[in-house]
Amino acid sequence: MKKFLLLFIFTSTLVFAQSAGNTGLSFLKFGYGARNIAMGDAGASASNDLSALYYNPSRLALIEKNEVLIMHSSWIQDVNSELFGIKWKMFGLPWAIGLNYTSISDIEIRTRPGEPDSKFDANYFFGSLSTGFYVWDKLSFGTTIKYLYEGLLSDEANGLGFDFGLNYETPFKGLSVSTVIKNIGSMNALRNEETQLPTDFRLGSAYKFGVESAKLDFIAVAEFQKYLDTDDIHFNLGGDIIYDEIFALRVGYQSGYEAKSFTGGIGLMWGSLRFDYTYRPFSFDLGNANLFSLQFKF
Repeated sequence: MKKFLLLFIFTSTLVFAQSAGNTGLSFLKFGYGARNIAMGDAGASASNDLSALYYNPSRLALIEKNEVLIMHSSWIQDVNSELFGIKWKMFGLPWAIGLNYTSISDIEIRTRPGEPDSKFDANYFFGSLSTGFYVWDKLSFGTTIKYLYEGLLSDEANGLGFDFGLNYETPFKGLSVSTVIKNIGSMNALRNEETQLPTDFRLGSAYKFGVESAKLDFIAVAEFQKYLDTDDIHFNLGGDIIYDEIFALRVGYQSGYEAKSFTGGIGLMWGSLRFDYTYRPFSFDLGNANLFSLQFKF
């Protein structure tokens, strides 16, 4: 039963038509990079690596080195995501490619009580290209174009989505302000109805400071988030404490959700290599999510 509920959340079903304002493709809401998710999924303001390609492409302009990021997410009820990203410089601009494959496995088909008649998987994918650049002094702009796919039983649909973001490094040392609108676009019809994209607006700020004598660095972030097709408003809050650029401890909180709120995680850094882990508990006996990402800078 829980898998049927998850499938309903992910996409419009084949039995009931969508009503105005409903959205699907909820895998686009999952987040990218265990570090950001541990900090309350406040990546539009806090992303400091190529995970910005997912959250706010304008922040790619802040990143000097090339990077590769791999992430595995074990969500609840056999929902799994595999993510890959790579960032490089070309023509004087940063470019980033992101790939995300998400599946819900072993969804049962039943026409009578007892054993299921058969099982199937629901599959989702995006492939994206992003860039960001400075348009004025400390103000950067970024954009992403993404190809989207969803497959359910014998039905398939695809479409395009676009993200646009801004980031401003304020005159106050360590303080930045960011905003982004994500997932503007459309899908082809999945049998009878088009799945609406979860268009996402965020506005937030991050503050970085350090205590040199203790070899500690701190990041605090707060974001306002609104999905344009719903009435819900969310606040994403997070913090990151880093010791000697070796070990990081993170915590986050998201408001306005019935099944999730707090997150936590750790990070381990060794030269150009970084490993991040996030633990996210869910309410209503839905289970817990474990997320791992590995990043290499070169």
